[in-house]
Amino acid sequence: MTLLYTHPSGQAHVTPPSHPEQVARLDAVLAALEGLALERRTAPEADEADLLRAHPPEYLAMLRRKQPAEGWAMLDSDTYLSPGSLLAARHAAGGVCAAVDAVLAGQAPNAFVAMRPPGHHAERMKPMGFCILSSVAIGAKRALDHHGLERVAVLDFDVHHGNGTQDVLWDEARALFVSTHQSPLYPGTGAASETGAHGQVVNVPLAAGSDGARAREIWRGLLARVEAWRPQLVLVSAGFDAHADDPLAGLHWDESDFTAITRMICDTAAACSAPVVSALEGGYDLGALGRSARAHVAVLRETAA
Repeated sequence: MTLLYTHPSGQAHVTPPSHPEQVARLDAVLAALEGLALERRTAPEADEADLLRAHPPEYLAMLRRKQPAEGWAMLDSDTYLSPGSLLAARHAAGGVCAAVDAVLAGQAPNAFVAMRPPGHHAERMKPMGFCILSSVAIGAKRALDHHGLERVAVLDFDVHHGNGTQDVLWDEARALFVSTHQSPLYPGTGAASETGAHGQVVNVPLAAGSDGARAREIWRGLLARVEAWRPQLVLVSAGFDAHADDPLAGLHWDESDFTAITRMICDTAAACSAPVVSALEGGYDLGALGRSARAHVAVLRETAA
């Protein structure tokens, strides 16, 4: 059985009108997952100790200080706090941590965290790109520091480079971070030369117009490296904005590509006897987001049967 973690606070992170990272994104994903046989669980609020593994106290204090009582506070030109934003971000990170705990305890072979705001652009000391807390990196650090794992793989197929995840895990020799992303594109990071303090960061920039066949070929090769790493846990930053219909980028993937890449990830994890935790990142065309998220979770469900 695949676990589904979510929380109503995800709808309480309200962005300004016309902002692409909107409440309707989570609504679209949850509606698309209706009918799949998933074990739904409440995403808890992350413990302060888990947040502090990725973000220093002064960063968390800054977020609390800037959270508005009403309206919005602008953290950067793309990233806003509303009165419900910090709680939503804490539940998003807490959902990843709870999913990590559950799969490592053998309660399920995989889990999907359907929450917002996304997290992979949030650096240790900098919110950006719609992201406030680095949720997947926080989950990786919990697996390593709380559960004592020796090797974790974090795989990111969002169309934008996961600079925040990379920043948090740059010096972490126990975490392999692998990302494909369109380049040039926001946030301007993710060059192939960015390899981490221990050579454990792998970035593969993709040119605008690159299609799903090319993505499958690249991920096939990348996952051979992941398998050689022998991770004890695989975390996925599941952004669906590489879809051809997405308004914020220019890759030409479709639902079948997310299906194929997810299946390759699950097969690789199975070969390593590693459970999988996936968390929602980007995806800004509501129809494409819903269809792609359902395709992704359907493979998780199929491989968990």
